Amino acid sequence: MALPVITLLLGCQLLGEVLVRLTEVPVPGPVVGMALLFLALVLRGLLYKAETPEAVRDTAAGLLRHLSLLFVPAGVGVMVHLPRLAEEWLPLTVALVVSTLLTIVVTGAIMQAALRRRSHHTDGDGA
Repeated sequence: MALPVITLLLGCQLLGEVLVRLTEVPVPGPVVGMALLFLALVLRGLLYKAETPEAVRDTAAGLLRHLSLLFVPAGVGVMVHLPRLAEEWLPLTVALVVSTLLTIVVTGAIMQAALRRRSHHTDGDGA
């Protein structure tokens, strides 16, 4: 049952690539494709009150179990471009530190808002 789901994933990636090329948005096509898949699953849940299909969940879990294999090409790319990384280490380091700090701050703010909302709902339920 994984083949239809992998076809769906690749179809979303292809659609994302096509949209990026047509609109010239500076975002990777697979990212746009996964955002489209996410929106489709959310809309499916909202409109039809349906859960994520079990085949999608099982296939995604299988891909996530082997996610580390997908980092091999990225690691090879880093090794190939090591001289360029050595030349541009300062802007890369600044970008990594700033983006990490920003992610921590935003995640903390979202978590606090979610906890406040959760406590507000539990207080209002009288439970």
